[in-house]
Amino acid sequence: MRDGYLSHFGLREPPFTKEVADKELWLPSSKQAAVDELCDVVETRSSAVLVGDPGVGKTCVLRALRQRLPDAGFRLTYCHNVTLGRRDFYRQLCVALGLAPSATAAAVFHAVSSHVHDLGRDRIHPVFLLDEAHLLHQDTLDHLHILLNYEWDSRALLSLILVGLPDLLDRLSLRRNRSLFSRLHRRLRVDPLTPVDTAEYIRLRLARVGCDRELFASDAIALLHEASLGGMRDTDRLATAALREAARRKRKLVERDVVGRVIDAHSNGDAGA
Repeated sequence: MRDGYLSHFGLREPPFTKEVADKELWLPSSKQAAVDELCDVVETRSSAVLVGDPGVGKTCVLRALRQRLPDAGFRLTYCHNVTLGRRDFYRQLCVALGLAPSATAAAVFHAVSSHVHDLGRDRIHPVFLLDEAHLLHQDTLDHLHILLNYEWDSRALLSLILVGLPDLLDRLSLRRNRSLFSRLHRRLRVDPLTPVDTAEYIRLRLARVGCDRELFASDAIALLHEASLGGMRDTDRLATAALREAARRKRKLVERDVVGRVIDAHSNGDAGA
């Protein structure tokens, strides 16, 4: 069976999955600090850029932000497909906001701006979360600072959070993007897990699905951390494969040799090993 390892280890469901409710997300103190910073950014009607390497938990930070902010005073709009020209980008934003997108770029931008004004009158602060922002087209980057400019740049009616890989900062620091970068008041970074973080993450994920004992030897966790480079996504992938491999070998403890075999198999492109 595909998930036969669950019964082998007495687990209720797969422990290392992205299908976890926002309120059950675990974040180490370093990432909790990023959530605290973003909450402060939004509550002070500021804007920010958040960067980090692939798989280190940037989207988890955004989900934790969503969980923390009260629904009554804020309207979060999440956009992950930013590989569009300016007009199509704003059309997509219209759809996300529940607006009917217009045909021309000017009309679409006007619809978004008017909606932001309407939310302000209702004492609701809109927050636009643009994920994978390092992939934004330059013509969209050229225009985004205008989205933050209301009433002669005298009112902060919108918070913009750009999220992406570290090279996003390099793009924003270019002279042509200075107007936008100067409006992103906080520059935040999500770092990889530390070895202690990885061990705690694995234990808590297992406890969440009914495991009350250690399933991974300490040196196996150390190897997992080394192979994943502290990335949560790769930790999930390799830990799941290690559990399956240990179950196939009728082991009740995932030891270093099992993790080593899994890492070698994945490095060679044999994910089913």
